[in-house]
Amino acid sequence: MDSIQTLESNTIEAAAGSVSQIKQTAAEFQRFAKETGTPVFLIGHITKEGTIAGPKILEHMVDTVLQFEGDRHYAYRMLRTLKNRFGSTSELGIYEMTGEGMKVVNNPSAFLIAQRNESLSGSTIAASMEGMRPLLIEVQALVTQSVYGTPQRTVTGFDLRRLQLLLAVLEKRGGFAFGMKDVFVNIAGGLKIEDPSLDLAIILSLLSSYEDIPLPQGICFAGEVGLNGEIRAVNRIQQRIAEAEKLGFEKIYISAFNSKGIEPKKHSIQIIPVERVDEAYRLFF
Repeated sequence: MDSIQTLESNTIEAAAGSVSQIKQTAAEFQRFAKETGTPVFLIGHITKEGTIAGPKILEHMVDTVLQFEGDRHYAYRMLRTLKNRFGSTSELGIYEMTGEGMKVVNNPSAFLIAQRNESLSGSTIAASMEGMRPLLIEVQALVTQSVYGTPQRTVTGFDLRRLQLLLAVLEKRGGFAFGMKDVFVNIAGGLKIEDPSLDLAIILSLLSSYEDIPLPQGICFAGEVGLNGEIRAVNRIQQRIAEAEKLGFEKIYISAFNSKGIEPKKHSIQIIPVERVDEAYRLFF
């Protein structure tokens, strides 16, 4: 039914789209679905912030709330489960918008790193998790001398406050002068990632651009960075390693605290534990 805000019921006197009409029409569809066993999809408008327009009770009445996300400048769309009465909300679907409609992307990791140039500085690969699905994504960073008085901090697809925290760690624990540098960070592909395991990849991207030295080919990263410069463990590390191995990566750098219980001999990919940011810097620069 497209869309719930345009429907009205004759049982009450109110304009279509009002709170009472949305509640009443949703309740009638819910009753119809339960009594007849018919699946019903209610399509609703969203606000500028990306939330469902109308009363919050609409989300409470239905069994599942699904939402498509994506940048209009990119062809990819992510289908997230915001609520699921009968299962996990950690599942994620990735689709590509084509002239024939939405098509599922069977191997999104290969898709997201297909346009990477290995010979340029400031580019790394992060082994992240989106819900239950491991994703290898490209992280790009550009560090330049600030021309104007106040340095710029521009982020696409990542939390700006998280970037400021990582820059503060590099300033305090590593002695790098980012205070007078413009910093730009981009998650390639138009994705918005909140996984803290991107920290290590972003740190190495920033340092690679800072030193203007590209990182070696065939490596990826998975680790959260703490305020003291330590590299902390992340969840589902086995799935991240398996995804990197499947795509032919030679090395994956993880937290030393994640290495417990991992048997390197069972993997064709080399698993390298790292404890601190300064140790990671010495490995590459």
